[in-house]
Amino acid sequence: MKTFVPKNDEQNWVVVDATGVPLGRLATLIASRIRGKHRPDFTPNMIQGDFVVVLNAAQVVLTGNKLDGKVYTRYTGYQGGLKTETARQALAKHPERVIEHAVFGMLPKGRQGRAMHTRLKVYAGETHPHSAQKPQKLEVK
Repeated sequence: MKTFVPKNDEQNWVVVDATGVPLGRLATLIASRIRGKHRPDFTPNMIQGDFVVVLNAAQVVLTGNKLDGKVYTRYTGYQGGLKTETARQALAKHPERVIEHAVFGMLPKGRQGRAMHTRLKVYAGETHPHSAQKPQKLEVK
């Protein structure tokens, strides 16, 4: 009996415009695209998703009270070293990290998830250096 082995050589590049799109909807779309769940030959233990380029990360929308209520925390390792910032501050300082944080939380934890992290490219503005890969435009509904 012959087993079916999915081909892993197809690597598409996709461009997503984040202008006016809610953060959660955008992150779920990107995470499933990076994992390869849109493919008919999806296999959980293989990385066969697309490379995703996100443009206009600064124009992503957070609904409700999330701009002031959502708090990102990190710990420096020292006593009293808990650093916090709201989503409004994070979007003002580094809008790329807000989208990366949302997407990385939806990817698998472990070795495979860390390898998938490199497939996400986020830019605050309209331009990106990946035009040589001929990325296709993906519409967010």
